[in-house]
Amino acid sequence: MSRIGRMPIDIPSGVDVKIEGNNKVTVKGPKGTLVKELPEEMEIKVENNQVTVARPNDLKRMKSLHGLTRTLINNMVIGVTEGYKKVLEINGVGYRGQKQGKKLTLSLGYSHPVEMEDPEGIDVTMDGQNLIIVSGIDKEKVGQYAAEIRDKRRPEPYKGKGIKYQDEVIRRKVGKTGKK
Repeated sequence: MSRIGRMPIDIPSGVDVKIEGNNKVTVKGPKGTLVKELPEEMEIKVENNQVTVARPNDLKRMKSLHGLTRTLINNMVIGVTEGYKKVLEINGVGYRGQKQGKKLTLSLGYSHPVEMEDPEGIDVTMDGQNLIIVSGIDKEKVGQYAAEIRDKRRPEPYKGKGIKYQDEVIRRKVGKTGKK
C-alpha cells in the first residue's frame, strides 16, 4: 500500500472540494479555484471533511498513480488556502530586473533586454533590482514560470553569476591558475 496515497487529506474550513465524472476535481478556497482532471482509475471520495484516494488493484501503474493523485489533490488544497511562492536571485555585475505592469524586463549581459509576459494566474513582483518573487495558487505553474525565468541565464560555477533560486546552492569550481 502506498504510504503517501493512503493518507487522508484534511479539508480546512472555507475550502470546498467537488469530484465530478471522469475524476474532475474542483477545489474552491479563499485564494481562488483550481480544476484538474486526475486519473480515472483512482477512486476519490470526500467524507466528513477528508478526501481519501483508493486504488482498484496492485498493478505497478496503479501503485504509482495512487501517491501521485493524493499529492496533486493536497497541492490544490494548499494552493487555494496559502498559495505557493518561489524566490529567485539575480547575481552578477550589471544584471538586474524591472517590472512594468505585467511585463518583466531582465538585463542579463546580453546585447538586448529579455522581456517576459506574466502568465495567467501568476503574480510576479520585484524586491529591489535583484530579487524576483513568483507567486500563485497553482504549484505547477509557479514552478514552471520560475524555471523559465531561471533558464534565461543559469548560474555558472566559477563566479556564480546568473539567476538562481534563493535556497539553491551552486557548486563552485576553482578557476585557472597562472604559471610559475
